[in-house]
Amino acid sequence: MSIASEFKEFAMKGNVVDLAIGVIIGGAFGKIVDSFVKDVVMPMLGRLLGGADFKHLYLNLGEKTFETLDAAEKAGAPIVKYGAFINSVVDFVIIAFAIFMAIKVMNRLKRAETAAPAAPTTRECPHCLSVIPLKATRCAHCTSQLQ
Repeated sequence: MSIASEFKEFAMKGNVVDLAIGVIIGGAFGKIVDSFVKDVVMPMLGRLLGGADFKHLYLNLGEKTFETLDAAEKAGAPIVKYGAFINSVVDFVIIAFAIFMAIKVMNRLKRAETAAPAAPTTRECPHCLSVIPLKATRCAHCTSQLQ
């Protein structure tokens, strides 16, 4: 078997295709959550905390002072961008909660499918213990009359 045919067989397996689709959808979902956090959640949170804009919060570790984060970055100053870190933490919490809720719904649906077992269609013959149809009046194996 050639490498090309082995690769084709590997790439066409259901799990690989499912994983690729999951990665693509996950990337798109990440962009949506990132926008939601930066454009909706963080401005509201900043407003509640007195108008703070988290993406511009930083700690200057250098000797020189700067008016803005952009100025500090352009000067190459050593800085800790803790506002960006706060945004990333909020991103993570929202993504983790969304995944938790999706898994919770899937588990609930899975339980609903397995919760109602199918009604039995067979029973045991009380005389020979063979499996017979539920509606049988005579055992096909030992020919005993059944009730």
